Amino acid sequence: MNTIDRIERAVRETSHYLKRNLGTHAGKRGQTNPSDEVQTGADVWSDDLFFDALAPLDGVGNYTSEEREATVDCGDGYAIAIDPLDGSGNLASNNSVGTIVGVYESELPANGRDLVAAMMVLHGPYTTMTVARADSDVVQEYLLRDGHSERRGVFELPEDYTVVGLAGKPIDRSEAVNELAKELERDLKLRYGGATVADLAQVLEYGGLFGYPESNVYPEGKLRVHFEAAPLAYLVEAAGGASSDGGKSLLDVEPDGLHARTPTFLGNRELIDRVEAVLGSD
Repeated sequence: MNTIDRIERAVRETSHYLKRNLGTHAGKRGQTNPSDEVQTGADVWSDDLFFDALAPLDGVGNYTSEEREATVDCGDGYAIAIDPLDGSGNLASNNSVGTIVGVYESELPANGRDLVAAMMVLHGPYTTMTVARADSDVVQEYLLRDGHSERRGVFELPEDYTVVGLAGKPIDRSEAVNELAKELERDLKLRYGGATVADLAQVLEYGGLFGYPESNVYPEGKLRVHFEAAPLAYLVEAAGGASSDGGKSLLDVEPDGLHARTPTFLGNRELIDRVEAVLGSD
C-alpha cells in the first residue's frame, strides 16, 4: 500500500465516523477561521478528526487546513490541504455538507499542477466519496455506508449538461456575470444550495456549470485555491470537464499564500469556454 492509498483509506474511514457523529456537534459555535469566517464547533471537531487520521501517516509531510492559520509539519512526504467540513453553514438547516482533500507533491503554497490526488466526500442522504489520482486513468466513486466502502463506479462528466449554479447576489456580481447567468438560466435548471461539494455533485451527475465568481463581497473570489478550487478542478478535469478562474485553468492559478482565494468555475468544457469568452471581454 503506497502513501496515496493510505491517505485515501484514512479519509474514507474518518468520513464514516464523521457522518455517524456529526449531529452531536452541529449546534456548537466556534471562533473565526483564518479567512475571517465564523466557524461552527463541527468545523473544529472535523478538522481535529482528519488531522489525527492523516498527520501520523508515513509519507505525509505536512497538514494544512482551512481551519488553521499555518501548516503543521508532519515529517517528509506529501502535503495535505483540506477543507474538513465544506458547507458547515448548512448544518443549522440539516442540509448537505462535504469534505475536500488535495494531496500535493510539493510544500504549499503551490499550484494545482503539483496535485497528485484529490478527494471529495459528500454527506447527503447517503455518503459518497469521489477520488482522482495521478496513478489512475479513471475517477473512482465509492458509496460509504455501515462502516464499509463499496465501489460505486467510474465517474465521467456527462456530455449533455442540464444544471447551473452561480453563487452570489446579482447586486454584488458584475454585469457580465449577471448576463451570462440569465442566458444559462433560460436553458438550464438552477442548482445552488450554498455547499460547494453538494452543488458540484449536481454538475458531476447531470452535467453543467458551478461557479463562484468574484463579487463586491469577495473581490478575489470566495473559494480558497489550496483547499477547494484546485482540488475540485483536478477532480473535474480528470472526469472529462474543465475549470477556470475566468481566464485560465484553476490548476494554473498561483496562490500567494496558504489561504489565497480565486474566482472559481467548474463544469463542462463548452460552458467553461462561454465563461472565459464573457469574462475575458469584461
